[in-house]
Amino acid sequence: MSILNVENLSHGFGDRAIFHQVSFRLLKGEHIGLIGANGEGKSTFMNIITGKLQPDEGRIEWAKKVRVGYLDQHTVLEQGKSIRQVLTSAFDFLLEMEQELNDIYDQMGEADEAALPQMLEEAGTLQDLLTMHDFYMIDAKVDEVGRALGLSDLGLDRDVTELSGGQRTKVLLGRLLLQKPDILLLDEPTNYLDQEHIEWLKRYLQEYENAFILISHDIPFLNSVINLIYHMDNQELNRYVGDYHKFQEVYAMKKSQLEAAYHKQQKEIADLKDFVARNKARVATRNMAMSRQKKLDKMEVIELTAERPKPEFHFKEARTPSRYIFQTRELVIGYEEALSSSLHLQMERNQKIVLTGANGIGKTTLLKSILGLTAPLSGSVEQGDYLEIGYFEQETPSGITTTCIEEIWAEFPSYTQYEVRSALAKCGLTTRHIESLVKVLSGGEQAKVRLCKLINKPSNLLVLDEPTNHLDVEAKAELKRALQAYKGSILMVCHEPEFYEGLATDVWDCTQWTTRMV
Repeated sequence: MSILNVENLSHGFGDRAIFHQVSFRLLKGEHIGLIGANGEGKSTFMNIITGKLQPDEGRIEWAKKVRVGYLDQHTVLEQGKSIRQVLTSAFDFLLEMEQELNDIYDQMGEADEAALPQMLEEAGTLQDLLTMHDFYMIDAKVDEVGRALGLSDLGLDRDVTELSGGQRTKVLLGRLLLQKPDILLLDEPTNYLDQEHIEWLKRYLQEYENAFILISHDIPFLNSVINLIYHMDNQELNRYVGDYHKFQEVYAMKKSQLEAAYHKQQKEIADLKDFVARNKARVATRNMAMSRQKKLDKMEVIELTAERPKPEFHFKEARTPSRYIFQTRELVIGYEEALSSSLHLQMERNQKIVLTGANGIGKTTLLKSILGLTAPLSGSVEQGDYLEIGYFEQETPSGITTTCIEEIWAEFPSYTQYEVRSALAKCGLTTRHIESLVKVLSGGEQAKVRLCKLINKPSNLLVLDEPTNHLDVEAKAELKRALQAYKGSILMVCHEPEFYEGLATDVWDCTQWTTRMV
């Protein structure tokens, strides 16, 4: 049974085409991984099929009465709303049904006898639907999901705008699961999630009976839950049966066959043109030359797509710092309340330390306290001598209005325009990306702009807060290579063991010193 049909979809932004004549069909029970490089239009595709964005051309048709649940990485949670209120909003359709039922009961008092049977029937149907959807157990269900995702420990009455990125993702996931939709649309759900809840989500999706479409650059996670791949590349959307590794095999084979056919055709074209040029003027061979020219004119020329620029990250290194990078004495981090016990930590030159642990326990706060960006509640941090620090934040600041070129120029005013463009191109951004506003780029492209600032500033300490979020597979692999080659020190928050294995010299489990329940 077809749940969704997309036919001849075309869309673009300005003069930049994203899709051209794309078709797609989703069947009941299919578990689809939607993959592609940063900026190929995966999130745009999700926004189009959910009606958030209107396509330039094409038809999108959902099966009747299908309920769609969408986990959008850019969803904004309203200030003043508690975690409980956001989770309870999953049942808005039932609350509307209850209001409709109450309206019918109010009208019954003034209704004539002829209308009463019809109204009683409608009220009975609504009452049955409310009972079937466990309407009278909403509070118990909210509490159950809150406990499963560790939200109860935060307090379900807590304002959602006070939450960390991972906690916010859990709230959105919880609301989605309470909705029990017929299809799940998940846009990078593992971003900001800790390892424990990535495993929980993995198990949930493995047992999920309905269809889902998943965007993820976390290949081990993707492979464990999907059975189909749709690859978005060069304005096309192509289907592959199997997991990501099977897709890579088939895609490499198709690419190799296309290149062989291209080279064979190019040789044939060259031979035909040569024959025509040598024989069209001679009467004896003119007809043969014209025949070959006709063949040339009718030939459907094979075209190879231009190779996408691959990112190249090479961190510039500053002078050698002192032996100790930092030392903390009785450090307690937090804001209104403490997030840690008293910390006595130290980092030495050339260590590459990864911070792990559940969301919301203070990993980002610790980084900011060490850097002096956030004042500790008590205790002190002593930085070493001659430190040149490069800091990578989780997200691009909101409200940014500059272009990529302006962002880099502001950081490196002595650069020429050629040097700015070259620096951005080395990070895997095309000319169109480089000239775009930063805020219209995908999450992965924005991360590459922030990495561009980082790699062009000499440093001897890199402080990285979840640098792999949003990055595509190629960029992630190149970043790992560059960090392994970096001779300075690294302090990094990361939830992907396969990324920091072979890179980290030490892994600090922050759950050992947090005051938060995890």
